[in-house]
Amino acid sequence: MTQHLADALPTSTGTQPGWWREAVIYQVYPRSFADSNGDGMGDLEGIRSRLPYLKELGVDAVWLSPFYASPQADAGYDVADYRAIDPMFGTLHDADAVIREAHELGLRIIVDLVPNHCSDQHEWFKQALREGPGTPLRERFHFRPGQGASGELPPNDWESIFGGPAWTRVADGEWYLHLFAPEQPDFNWEHPAVQDEFRSILRFWLDLGADGFRIDVAHGLVKAPGLPDLGRDEQLKLLGNQVLPFFDQDGVHEIYRSWRLVLDEYAGDRIGVAEAWTPSADRTALYLRPDELHQAFNFHYLNTGWDAEALRATIDESLDSMRPVGAPTTWVLSNHDVVRHRTRFGSLEKARAAALLMLALPGSAYVYQGEELGLPEVVDLPDEVRQDPSFFKANGQDGLRDGCRVPIPWSGDQAPYGFGTGGSWLPQPAEWAGLSVEAQTGDPDSTLELYRSALRVRRAHPALGPGDAVEWLPAPAGVLAFRRGDFVCTVNTTDEPVRLPAPGTVLLASGELGEPDVLPADCTVWWQG
Repeated sequence: MTQHLADALPTSTGTQPGWWREAVIYQVYPRSFADSNGDGMGDLEGIRSRLPYLKELGVDAVWLSPFYASPQADAGYDVADYRAIDPMFGTLHDADAVIREAHELGLRIIVDLVPNHCSDQHEWFKQALREGPGTPLRERFHFRPGQGASGELPPNDWESIFGGPAWTRVADGEWYLHLFAPEQPDFNWEHPAVQDEFRSILRFWLDLGADGFRIDVAHGLVKAPGLPDLGRDEQLKLLGNQVLPFFDQDGVHEIYRSWRLVLDEYAGDRIGVAEAWTPSADRTALYLRPDELHQAFNFHYLNTGWDAEALRATIDESLDSMRPVGAPTTWVLSNHDVVRHRTRFGSLEKARAAALLMLALPGSAYVYQGEELGLPEVVDLPDEVRQDPSFFKANGQDGLRDGCRVPIPWSGDQAPYGFGTGGSWLPQPAEWAGLSVEAQTGDPDSTLELYRSALRVRRAHPALGPGDAVEWLPAPAGVLAFRRGDFVCTVNTTDEPVRLPAPGTVLLASGELGEPDVLPADCTVWWQG
């Protein structure tokens, strides 16, 4: 039995320097959250109707993955119009309603922004194709003549993240760069019109009330001068740690300085959050200098396995790298691009323990929709229902991103489990009936109630407020133990119980506790020390 003793805690009275520094931000993948009109696809009205659930869960803000007008070649990350809503999700009025109602509930809204590339159906790109080589619109993208006797070879050896060349040839013989799908041409961020356009887009959504932006591929906007060859011996990996001529170039920082000036024009602590895959935590910290962005996803933590020694090293490195720039560390276990951590770690017990560890750390935490239900990755989707473009590239990624994007279950004992009235765009497993919000609500042993309790304690306990100090305590091999003020967290990452003196009174545990000085296998316990 999961144990809870989360009441009677004093409310934190510490000065909060910015709401985002200790915020828990919940990621909504709009296609898969809630369907209001029965077409099998989630939408903005569905999100609006479920905002009270997110308020009750205890999160501080909601990050919405793209809902812009798009041909949906890459699930909306191919944007045709940054100021319009795709009809499958609703209208601009619906977006306004989501933001307004969220604010009424005390929730903030973070919108996804995709500045590295757009859709090949974006008006700029369509006009660039019509106008031909050497014309002004082509300068807003990376058009180049090819190599070889008749230009039949790509301009360089770069490969797409989704597999195959990062270049596509058009009818007039020129090639254009796309680090992702061919339907996603990269912008040329050296061009002032691109920079002006995106500052205008920022203001459009800030004027509508958005509280900030999650910046997709924030590390990719600037390419090395001359677009040099990568070298055929190098292995292109999105999650790698090598220096690449199209990722994490120093020129990106001037862009984000200009964006920070825009964010600071608006009251209410509007923020920028970087999706920045970098070679090191120190490189990530550069995006968070006081005149740049506010947060960056901690992919180094996400990629750390369920191992005490590795986790401690990553936690220390993460905290240490953020201190010089005065930024909070972020913690994340799952998102729309990676295998859900329940499956990645191998069990629900480990996933629950990992969640309590993450939520005990200083800084901001991100929760991906459905992880609070303990959802596993769906690993047996039929090929014919898959939509991830990387799945269709033989030499690309594994194509498994659809497995974490299956619509979440809300109620009932049959699919689509309250997601909507017309099925769901990806099939849901039969065993998800027992994992629905309805099935777990009120069950003290459920993962949903564990998250609700953890977020309640996190919000109320003074020691879990501002500050980044973690005091490591002596612990056996395979165990983490740390103190934050009078709060103690102990984590057993091994598959055997471990004897450890009880440091206080139990506040919350991810699994059933027996003897007070025994920490069960794959279990995290919060203590009032």
